[in-house]
Amino acid sequence: MNQPAQALHETHRAESVADSAMLYMEDICHDFGTLRAVDHVTLDVQRGEVVCLLGPSGCGKSTLLRVAASLEELQHGRVMIGGEDMRSPSGRNVPPERRNVGLMFQDSALFPHLSVVENVMFGLDRLPTRQRRARAMEFLDKLGMSEHASRHPHMLSGGQQQRVALARALAPGPGLMLLDEPFSALDARLRDRIRDDTLHLLKSAGAGTLLVTHDPEEAMFMADRIALMKDGRILQMDRPENLYCHPVDPFVATFFGDVNRMEGVVRNGRIDTPLGQMDAQGLAEGERALVLVRPEAVRVVMVSEPSAAHGDTHVIMSRLLGRSSLVHICVHDQQNREFHLHSTMPGVFLPQENQRVELHVNPAQVFVFPAE
Repeated sequence: MNQPAQALHETHRAESVADSAMLYMEDICHDFGTLRAVDHVTLDVQRGEVVCLLGPSGCGKSTLLRVAASLEELQHGRVMIGGEDMRSPSGRNVPPERRNVGLMFQDSALFPHLSVVENVMFGLDRLPTRQRRARAMEFLDKLGMSEHASRHPHMLSGGQQQRVALARALAPGPGLMLLDEPFSALDARLRDRIRDDTLHLLKSAGAGTLLVTHDPEEAMFMADRIALMKDGRILQMDRPENLYCHPVDPFVATFFGDVNRMEGVVRNGRIDTPLGQMDAQGLAEGERALVLVRPEAVRVVMVSEPSAAHGDTHVIMSRLLGRSSLVHICVHDQQNREFHLHSTMPGVFLPQENQRVELHVNPAQVFVFPAE
């Protein structure tokens, strides 16, 4: 396909995505003074889909969500919700209350003077009172909060308040849900339960959802697709398994957990590392390479009794993490230089200090990039 035809094809494809998406954000830039918080970002959220904006603090993810909600002025680019442009013909942004959007934040922001059921009824003002109460109670029941309907927010735990906030956001039937770190203030066990309930309710409601989080595990659990951001840009947007198993950048690989980092030079399509020779994965001959290996890709096999001969590959220490065990290992490269690496083994696997071992590497979890 020639370049003009290719460009036309891409334009038609973008327009098709924009028309079908519940949310389409195109070429979004947003500045705070001289700081560029969002830098030419394009993304879409399809109907019934959960997309997670993932990244470290300050990467621009919350700003991008606030632009979608019209809580921040659209400075550059285009926002479409349900196929409609959110900038009016006069050039003004369509305000939040006219966007068919449900909002939920880290702070539940419930009205303290209203009861639980009155908080959920608040966004249902277009319905008759009896229908408003019935619909509010329906969503409270789905979240296990109907028995608390007459209470006020200060009488609820943090997790209960978040359930009420979710019911309030979903009760009007928005086509798009925007959630900004909604679970981050909850303790770990409660957070797991509430995000599980939230995911089921979002899917049953059929709303498109854009969720901001800094937690990779939460994004993997919640998302159909993840957009990983750094410095205002999306580095990779794909299904969770593709970001984890096929990262396009070292930052993507390392953001999802610990990795063993090694460097080497490409020789005959291979790279010598302390874990053996690795495929260069397309890097040029003589190029310096960064090799990243996930700990779960390193399988430890005990080969003899513990030994004081530290020239062999041996265990430094091992720790039980619950469902897995972390093994610290000493290995040596071809020049007999010492390296310390990690292996994550399933279940209880606690070899003794100085235990001699062999290491077997799963090449599917080895990632090779040009060295910085």
